Amino acid sequence: MPKRSDIHKVLLIGSGPIQIGQAAEFDFSGSQACKSLREEGIEVVLVNSNPATIMTDPDMADRVYIEPLVPEIVAKIIERERPDGIIAGIGGQTGLNITSELAEMGVLEKYNVEVLGTSVKSIQEAEDRDLFKKAMQRIGEPVPKSKAVHTLDEALLVMEELGLPLVVRPAYTLGGSGGGIAKTREDLLQICELGLKRSRISQVLLEESVGGWIELEYEVMRDWNNTCITICNMENMDPMGIHTGESIVVTPIQTLSDQEIQMLRSAAINIIRALGIEGGCNIQFAVKNGEYRVMDVNPRVSSSSALASKATG
Repeated sequence: MPKRSDIHKVLLIGSGPIQIGQAAEFDFSGSQACKSLREEGIEVVLVNSNPATIMTDPDMADRVYIEPLVPEIVAKIIERERPDGIIAGIGGQTGLNITSELAEMGVLEKYNVEVLGTSVKSIQEAEDRDLFKKAMQRIGEPVPKSKAVHTLDEALLVMEELGLPLVVRPAYTLGGSGGGIAKTREDLLQICELGLKRSRISQVLLEESVGGWIELEYEVMRDWNNTCITICNMENMDPMGIHTGESIVVTPIQTLSDQEIQMLRSAAINIIRALGIEGGCNIQFAVKNGEYRVMDVNPRVSSSSALASKATG
Protein backbone atom coordinates (compact mmCIF):
# COMPACT_ATOMS: atom_id res chain seq x y z
CA MET A 1 0.00 0.00 0.00
CA PRO A 2 1.41 3.45 -0.86
CA LYS A 3 2.26 5.90 1.91
CA ARG A 4 -0.34 8.60 2.50
CA SER A 5 0.90 12.12 1.75
CA ASP A 6 -1.82 13.96 3.73
CA ILE A 7 -0.70 12.82 7.22
CA HIS A 8 2.09 14.98 8.68
CA LYS A 9 1.48 14.89 12.45
CA VAL A 10 0.14 11.99 14.52
CA LEU A 11 -0.99 11.74 18.15
CA LEU A 12 -0.05 8.47 19.83
CA ILE A 13 -1.76 7.46 23.08
CA GLY A 14 0.25 5.36 25.53
CA SER A 15 -1.25 2.80 27.88
CA GLY A 16 -0.59 4.53 31.19
CA PRO A 17 0.66 2.88 34.38
CA ILE A 18 2.19 -0.57 34.07
CA GLN A 19 0.40 -2.95 36.43
CA ILE A 20 1.45 -6.49 37.26
CA GLY A 21 0.39 -8.75 34.39
CA GLN A 22 -0.57 -6.04 31.93
CA ALA A 23 0.56 -3.07 29.84
CA ALA A 24 4.36 -3.58 29.72
CA GLU A 25 3.96 -4.94 26.17
CA PHE A 26 2.35 -1.66 25.12
CA ASP A 27 5.52 0.27 25.93
CA PHE A 28 7.24 -2.03 23.44
CA SER A 29 4.58 -1.55 20.74
CA GLY A 30 4.32 2.22 21.37
CA SER A 31 8.09 2.66 21.15
CA GLN A 32 8.16 0.68 17.89
CA ALA A 33 5.31 2.84 16.52
CA CYS A 34 7.18 6.07 17.40
CA LYS A 35 10.29 4.83 15.58
CA SER A 36 8.37 3.62 12.52
CA LEU A 37 6.36 6.85 12.15
CA ARG A 38 9.41 9.09 12.50
CA GLU A 39 11.33 7.01 9.96
CA GLU A 40 8.53 7.90 7.52
CA GLY A 41 9.02 11.61 8.28
CA ILE A 42 5.84 11.94 10.35
CA GLU A 43 5.88 14.21 13.41
CA VAL A 44 4.88 12.25 16.53
CA VAL A 45 3.08 13.74 19.54
CA LEU A 46 3.01 11.23 22.41
CA VAL A 47 0.87 11.34 25.54
CA ASN A 48 1.38 8.88 28.40
CA SER A 49 0.91 9.26 32.15
CA ASN A 50 3.83 6.96 32.96
CA PRO A 51 7.32 8.53 32.79
CA ALA A 52 8.98 5.15 33.51
CA THR A 53 8.58 3.95 29.93
CA ILE A 54 10.97 3.86 26.99
CA MET A 55 8.41 5.62 24.79
CA THR A 56 8.51 8.74 27.01
CA ASP A 57 12.28 9.15 26.55
CA PRO A 58 12.80 12.61 25.00
CA ASP A 59 14.28 11.26 21.76
CA MET A 60 11.41 8.81 21.03
CA ALA A 61 8.83 11.40 19.91
CA ASP A 62 8.88 15.01 18.69
CA ARG A 63 6.63 16.14 21.55
CA VAL A 64 6.11 14.15 24.77
CA TYR A 65 3.26 14.95 27.18
CA ILE A 66 3.35 13.22 30.58
CA GLU A 67 -0.23 13.92 31.62
CA PRO A 68 -3.18 12.00 33.13
CA LEU A 69 -4.73 9.75 30.50
CA VAL A 70 -8.26 11.13 30.57
CA PRO A 71 -10.18 12.36 27.51
CA GLU A 72 -10.43 15.96 28.77
CA ILE A 73 -6.62 16.31 28.99
CA VAL A 74 -6.05 14.58 25.62
CA ALA A 75 -8.66 16.94 24.10
CA LYS A 76 -6.57 19.94 25.27
CA ILE A 77 -3.45 18.40 23.71
CA ILE A 78 -5.35 17.95 20.42
CA GLU A 79 -6.51 21.59 20.58
CA ARG A 80 -2.91 22.72 21.07
CA GLU A 81 -1.08 20.37 18.67
CA ARG A 82 -3.74 19.94 15.92
CA PRO A 83 -2.58 16.49 14.74
CA ASP A 84 -3.83 15.13 11.40
CA GLY A 85 -4.44 11.69 12.87
CA ILE A 86 -4.69 9.70 16.09
CA ILE A 87 -3.57 6.09 16.62
CA ALA A 88 -5.76 4.09 19.02
CA GLY A 89 -4.63 0.50 18.66
CA ILE A 90 -1.09 0.79 20.04
CA GLY A 91 -1.93 1.97 23.57
CA GLY A 92 -3.83 -1.12 24.67
CA GLN A 93 -7.32 -0.82 26.11
CA THR A 94 -6.54 2.71 27.38
CA GLY A 95 -5.90 3.92 23.82
CA LEU A 96 -9.11 2.37 22.51
CA ASN A 97 -11.25 3.74 25.34
CA ILE A 98 -9.88 7.30 25.16
CA THR A 99 -10.22 7.42 21.37
CA SER A 100 -13.82 6.19 21.61
CA GLU A 101 -14.60 8.80 24.27
CA LEU A 102 -12.98 11.61 22.23
CA ALA A 103 -15.13 10.59 19.25
CA GLU A 104 -18.28 10.58 21.41
CA MET A 105 -17.38 14.03 22.82
CA GLY A 106 -17.09 15.38 19.25
CA VAL A 107 -13.44 16.40 19.77
CA LEU A 108 -12.08 14.45 16.78
CA GLU A 109 -14.69 15.92 14.44
CA LYS A 110 -14.20 19.46 15.81
CA TYR A 111 -10.45 19.45 15.14
CA ASN A 112 -10.65 17.26 12.02
CA VAL A 113 -8.52 14.45 13.51
CA GLU A 114 -8.69 11.17 11.60
CA VAL A 115 -8.59 7.87 13.49
CA LEU A 116 -5.77 6.04 11.70
CA GLY A 117 -5.96 2.27 11.34
CA THR A 118 -8.93 0.70 13.05
CA SER A 119 -11.99 2.99 13.00
CA VAL A 120 -14.15 3.91 16.00
CA LYS A 121 -16.98 1.84 14.47
CA SER A 122 -14.69 -1.23 14.32
CA ILE A 123 -13.54 -0.64 17.92
CA GLN A 124 -17.16 -0.47 19.04
CA GLU A 125 -18.11 -3.64 17.16
CA ALA A 126 -15.24 -5.59 18.70
CA GLU A 127 -15.51 -4.14 22.23
CA ASP A 128 -19.28 -3.82 22.74
CA ARG A 129 -20.21 -7.42 23.58
CA ASP A 130 -23.70 -7.22 22.10
CA LEU A 131 -22.53 -5.63 18.81
CA PHE A 132 -19.69 -8.19 18.62
CA LYS A 133 -22.06 -11.12 19.00
CA LYS A 134 -24.37 -9.72 16.29
CA ALA A 135 -21.39 -9.15 13.95
CA MET A 136 -20.22 -12.77 14.40
CA GLN A 137 -23.74 -14.12 13.79
CA ARG A 138 -24.00 -11.97 10.66
CA ILE A 139 -20.92 -13.65 9.11
CA GLY A 140 -21.80 -17.13 10.38
CA GLU A 141 -18.99 -17.47 12.93
CA PRO A 142 -19.96 -19.56 15.99
CA VAL A 143 -19.97 -17.80 19.38
CA PRO A 144 -21.05 -19.20 22.76
CA LYS A 145 -24.73 -18.68 23.64
CA SER A 146 -24.85 -15.39 25.49
CA LYS A 147 -26.76 -12.27 26.47
CA ALA A 148 -25.55 -8.75 27.28
CA VAL A 149 -26.93 -7.22 30.47
CA HIS A 150 -26.79 -3.82 32.17
CA THR A 151 -28.28 -4.65 35.59
CA LEU A 152 -28.12 -7.41 38.23
CA ASP A 153 -31.83 -8.19 37.72
CA GLU A 154 -31.17 -8.82 34.01
CA ALA A 155 -28.24 -11.08 34.99
CA LEU A 156 -30.51 -13.25 37.15
CA LEU A 157 -32.99 -13.66 34.27
CA VAL A 158 -30.15 -14.82 31.98
CA MET A 159 -29.04 -17.30 34.67
CA GLU A 160 -32.55 -18.84 34.59
CA GLU A 161 -32.30 -19.14 30.78
CA LEU A 162 -28.69 -20.33 30.25
CA GLY A 163 -28.01 -22.03 33.60
CA LEU A 164 -24.70 -22.12 35.49
CA PRO A 165 -21.70 -21.90 35.24
CA LEU A 166 -21.65 -18.62 33.31
CA VAL A 167 -18.67 -16.61 32.07
CA VAL A 168 -18.94 -12.89 32.88
CA ARG A 169 -17.22 -10.62 30.31
CA PRO A 170 -17.36 -6.85 30.85
CA ALA A 171 -17.27 -4.60 27.76
CA TYR A 172 -14.28 -2.25 27.24
CA THR A 173 -11.89 -3.68 29.85
CA LEU A 174 -8.31 -4.95 29.77
CA GLY A 175 -6.97 -8.34 30.82
CA GLY A 176 -10.33 -9.82 31.83
CA SER A 177 -10.65 -7.06 34.46
CA GLY A 178 -13.95 -7.27 36.32
CA GLY A 179 -14.87 -10.62 34.74
CA GLY A 180 -14.81 -14.22 35.91
CA ILE A 181 -16.64 -17.55 36.02
CA ALA A 182 -19.81 -17.68 38.11
CA LYS A 183 -20.62 -21.13 39.49
CA THR A 184 -23.32 -20.04 41.96
CA ARG A 185 -26.00 -17.34 42.15
CA GLU A 186 -23.89 -15.45 44.73
CA ASP A 187 -20.82 -15.62 42.43
CA LEU A 188 -22.89 -14.22 39.58
CA LEU A 189 -24.18 -11.23 41.56
CA GLN A 190 -20.74 -10.45 42.98
CA ILE A 191 -18.83 -10.69 39.66
CA CYS A 192 -21.53 -8.85 37.68
CA GLU A 193 -21.60 -5.99 40.17
CA LEU A 194 -17.84 -5.51 39.78
CA GLY A 195 -17.96 -6.01 35.99
CA LEU A 196 -20.72 -3.41 35.53
CA LYS A 197 -18.66 -0.90 37.54
CA ARG A 198 -15.45 -1.61 35.56
CA SER A 199 -17.10 -1.48 32.12
CA ARG A 200 -16.99 1.93 30.42
CA ILE A 201 -20.57 1.43 29.19
CA SER A 202 -21.88 -0.53 32.24
CA GLN A 203 -22.38 -3.69 30.21
CA VAL A 204 -21.37 -7.30 30.76
CA LEU A 205 -21.88 -10.32 28.56
CA LEU A 206 -23.02 -13.53 30.24
CA GLU A 207 -22.15 -16.58 28.17
CA GLU A 208 -22.23 -20.35 28.39
CA SER A 209 -19.01 -21.76 29.82
CA VAL A 210 -16.51 -23.45 27.51
CA GLY A 211 -14.23 -24.23 30.45
CA GLY A 212 -11.82 -27.05 29.61
CA TRP A 213 -11.79 -26.39 25.84
CA ILE A 214 -8.38 -25.74 24.17
CA GLU A 215 -7.62 -22.00 24.05
CA LEU A 216 -5.96 -20.70 20.88
CA GLU A 217 -5.05 -17.30 19.50
CA TYR A 218 -4.38 -15.93 16.03
CA GLU A 219 -2.41 -12.75 15.45
CA VAL A 220 -3.74 -11.20 12.22
CA MET A 221 -3.05 -7.98 10.29
CA ARG A 222 -5.10 -6.24 7.61
CA ASP A 223 -4.40 -3.12 5.57
CA TRP A 224 -6.74 -0.49 4.10
CA ASN A 225 -6.66 -2.42 0.80
CA ASN A 226 -8.22 -5.52 2.51
CA THR A 227 -4.99 -7.55 2.27
CA CYS A 228 -4.70 -9.89 5.27
CA ILE A 229 -1.87 -11.91 6.77
CA THR A 230 -1.80 -14.24 9.77
CA ILE A 231 1.42 -13.43 11.64
CA CYS A 232 1.30 -16.55 13.79
CA ASN A 233 -0.98 -18.81 15.79
CA MET A 234 -0.58 -19.63 19.47
CA GLU A 235 -1.76 -22.30 21.86
CA ASN A 236 -2.29 -21.90 25.60
CA MET A 237 -0.92 -24.74 27.73
CA ASP A 238 -3.85 -24.25 30.11
CA PRO A 239 -7.44 -24.78 28.92
CA MET A 240 -10.21 -22.17 28.73
CA GLY A 241 -10.99 -20.85 32.20
CA ILE A 242 -7.44 -19.71 32.99
CA HIS A 243 -6.64 -16.24 31.67
CA THR A 244 -4.06 -16.15 28.85
CA GLY A 245 -1.99 -13.66 30.86
CA GLU A 246 -1.50 -16.37 33.51
CA SER A 247 -0.84 -19.24 31.11
CA ILE A 248 2.23 -20.47 29.24
CA VAL A 249 1.69 -19.88 25.52
CA VAL A 250 3.50 -21.69 22.70
CA THR A 251 3.73 -20.86 19.04
CA PRO A 252 2.94 -22.41 16.60
CA ILE A 253 -0.06 -24.54 17.66
CA GLN A 254 1.06 -28.05 18.68
CA THR A 255 -2.00 -30.24 19.23
CA LEU A 256 -4.44 -29.51 16.35
CA SER A 257 -4.51 -31.13 12.93
CA ASP A 258 -3.55 -29.10 9.85
CA GLN A 259 -7.22 -29.12 8.82
CA GLU A 260 -8.26 -27.53 12.14
CA ILE A 261 -5.45 -24.94 11.94
CA GLN A 262 -6.56 -23.92 8.42
CA MET A 263 -10.21 -23.80 9.58
CA LEU A 264 -9.27 -21.30 12.32
CA ARG A 265 -7.01 -19.31 9.96
CA SER A 266 -9.91 -18.89 7.50
CA ALA A 267 -12.18 -17.85 10.38
CA ALA A 268 -9.61 -15.30 11.64
CA ILE A 269 -9.34 -13.65 8.20
CA ASN A 270 -13.14 -13.70 7.82
CA ILE A 271 -13.48 -11.95 11.22
CA ILE A 272 -10.86 -9.21 10.72
CA ARG A 273 -12.38 -8.36 7.31
CA ALA A 274 -15.95 -8.31 8.64
CA LEU A 275 -15.00 -5.97 11.50
CA GLY A 276 -13.02 -3.71 9.16
CA ILE A 277 -9.96 -3.68 11.43
CA GLU A 278 -6.89 -1.99 9.92
CA GLY A 279 -3.61 -2.95 11.56
CA GLY A 280 -2.90 -5.60 14.17
CA CYS A 281 -5.59 -7.74 15.72
CA ASN A 282 -5.69 -10.61 18.21
CA ILE A 283 -8.45 -13.24 17.88
CA GLN A 284 -9.10 -15.87 20.56
CA PHE A 285 -10.78 -19.22 19.87
CA ALA A 286 -11.94 -22.17 21.97
CA VAL A 287 -11.73 -25.60 20.28
CA LYS A 288 -13.05 -29.06 21.23
CA ASN A 289 -13.52 -32.17 19.06
CA GLY A 290 -13.23 -30.27 15.76
CA GLU A 291 -15.72 -27.57 16.85
CA TYR A 292 -14.74 -23.99 17.64
CA ARG A 293 -16.19 -20.85 19.19
CA VAL A 294 -14.98 -17.27 18.66
CA MET A 295 -14.30 -16.00 22.17
CA ASP A 296 -12.82 -12.55 21.80
CA VAL A 297 -11.32 -10.06 19.35
CA ASN A 298 -8.87 -7.37 20.47
CA PRO A 299 -8.87 -4.68 17.73
CA ARG A 300 -5.38 -3.64 18.90
CA VAL A 301 -2.02 -5.08 19.82
CA SER A 302 -2.32 -7.32 22.87
CA SER A 303 0.05 -9.14 25.24
CA SER A 304 0.16 -11.93 22.64
CA SER A 305 1.35 -9.45 19.99
CA ALA A 306 4.61 -9.01 21.88
CA LEU A 307 5.11 -12.79 21.84
CA ALA A 308 4.20 -12.94 18.14
CA SER A 309 6.67 -10.13 17.39
CA LYS A 310 9.54 -11.90 19.18
CA ALA A 311 8.68 -15.39 17.89
CA THR A 312 8.41 -14.33 14.24
CA GLY A 313 11.13 -11.67 14.21
